[in-house]
Amino acid sequence: MKVAKPSRTSDIPAIMRAVHQTRDDEPKILADAIAPKLVDMKSIDAWLDTILSHPFAPQWRAGFLIRSRYAEDCLAEAVVRGLSQYLILGAGLDTFAYRQPDWAKAIAIFEIDHPATQDDKRERLLNSAIEVPDNLTFVPVDFEIRSLGDALRTKGFAFDRLTFCSWVGVTQYLTVAAIVATLAFVLSLPSGSEIVLSVILPQDALSGIEADAVATAAAKSAEVGEPWLSRFDPSEFALQLRRMGFSEVILLAPKEVQERYLTGRHDGLAARHGEQIMRAVV
Repeated sequence: MKVAKPSRTSDIPAIMRAVHQTRDDEPKILADAIAPKLVDMKSIDAWLDTILSHPFAPQWRAGFLIRSRYAEDCLAEAVVRGLSQYLILGAGLDTFAYRQPDWAKAIAIFEIDHPATQDDKRERLLNSAIEVPDNLTFVPVDFEIRSLGDALRTKGFAFDRLTFCSWVGVTQYLTVAAIVATLAFVLSLPSGSEIVLSVILPQDALSGIEADAVATAAAKSAEVGEPWLSRFDPSEFALQLRRMGFSEVILLAPKEVQERYLTGRHDGLAARHGEQIMRAVV
């Protein structure tokens, strides 16, 4: 990402969620009344339209929706087990804190993101008159420069409490060193803490229309100074997580995504292969 400029690509997930609210069938994969307030659909330019009008767009949209929905489903399960802190790593325009259900109001939520991107989000929240909840703390950090632990140390984060982390749509923008450092931080949390994260597959693992869609997304990201730096085979990445010390790693395969979230839909939303999600337990 270009220094001192908010992320351009962080608009894409919010736009996909906004489109979902009006274009796709009920039941919604992710009901989100906040996302449409944070993005201006009328000002979409050619750069974004190339992605939104791609023939693969419905599956793309499903992928953005499901990775957030899955993280929130896992968070709900973890809270039942007594987990009391939620870190949203690379939060972008994530909206969970502003539409949080009653069960989340007893947990501490931390949004972690690049300072410029976070400042832009806070301005959008203010301009849209969206209230920042009392249980939310903003933590500005550049993953490539400053450690997550150092950034949280002055923000009231309790390092001895069970914590759930969401890190979706982020790893492709980071170096392997920054990814390993963040995972090492998660491993330093109390046993039973968790992380849900996503990875983009290598280009040669894809085919057909999805291969073209992913190549287009990568090129468009590079265009705005946010190149993809890291891509992984999900099975190999899951194995590496186990080798690092995670006690359990659950890979959400595309077939399971289809069965769990998309069965019986007629709006074109379908599981994608090029980005996959996993859940790792400390």
